[in-house]
Amino acid sequence: MTSSAGVAGKLSFLDRYLTLWIFTAMAAGIALGHVAPGFTAALNRMSVGTTSIPIAAGLILMMFPPLAKVRYEELGKVFRNTRVLTLSLVQNWIIGPLLMFGLAVLFLRDKPEYMLGLILIGLARCIAMVIVWNDLAKGDTEYCAGLVALNSIFQVLFFSVYAYFFATLLPTWLGLEGAIVNISIGEIAKTVAIFLGVPFAAGFLTRRVLVSAKGRDWYERRFVPRISPITLVSLLFTIVVMFSLKGEAIVQLPLDVLRIAVPLLIYFVVMFAVSFFMSRRVGADYKQTATLSFTAASNNFELAIAVAIASFGIHSGAAFAAVIGPLVEVPALIGLVNVSLWARRRYFPDTAVEVEPAACAR
Repeated sequence: MTSSAGVAGKLSFLDRYLTLWIFTAMAAGIALGHVAPGFTAALNRMSVGTTSIPIAAGLILMMFPPLAKVRYEELGKVFRNTRVLTLSLVQNWIIGPLLMFGLAVLFLRDKPEYMLGLILIGLARCIAMVIVWNDLAKGDTEYCAGLVALNSIFQVLFFSVYAYFFATLLPTWLGLEGAIVNISIGEIAKTVAIFLGVPFAAGFLTRRVLVSAKGRDWYERRFVPRISPITLVSLLFTIVVMFSLKGEAIVQLPLDVLRIAVPLLIYFVVMFAVSFFMSRRVGADYKQTATLSFTAASNNFELAIAVAIASFGIHSGAAFAAVIGPLVEVPALIGLVNVSLWARRRYFPDTAVEVEPAACAR
């Protein structure tokens, strides 16, 4: 079985140590908040309502590279295979949100803002790192591209509706109306339009214009690797600013981090296992099964962070919970890549042995 170290070694230098970079950014932010109060005051002045302008810029830049990587032209292939399409939609937009909602209520009903942050993570389907996990697990790259494009479009059109249902209506129906910060569908729609719609349009137009002008090979081999680090740099910038503004409150919340991390870890493992089982039962081959499973198990934490900050403010518990997402997802999904490769040998013995491809840069 391929070791976790071997799988991690296929990631780029930045992606391989993502969890370390995030912890470092958190520490740097806290230190800045203590030793440079003028920096924090300046950040507070650069705000409109609950939205910090520097953070808004960072979040939009964070979303641009993964959306510029999406092969929108592959959507037709996904739509032609109604079995894979239907299964992916069920896994991503029914099972995933419901599972995360249930875990959030089970573990964090006494911490309503943290609960809301987890709910938002469950609604933000992955459109970035899943390309890396799928490649490492030897999944179907074309189906992965198509499903990523489909999830991108679905999020633009329906994320606000889902957020309103799961964050406001469903908790009220379950008698948790005092446990959730109410937010209108219009507010969520505006947030999604800015933080997903703007980078989505930029990514789509960038790909269309540059592929037409320079060719697909140049775009994917030369341009995409150059813009890929923008996502991680922007994420780390956002975390530094967030934690500099939170200051001492962060140091006092290690147990809260653990409480948020536990349901997230359960979510990733259960979501992967359920999706793998469902995909295999409907007759999908290994490559399709791996692609469907990683697409379902991963989450778009960039979008969750953006919506939490823009809707509830940088100091909110929802924003704090959302930023824990990548801390848990990266090591968990690296482990699940190894599980997938083991399952390939165990349940798909006729699959030909292939030379492992190089991991896609984020």
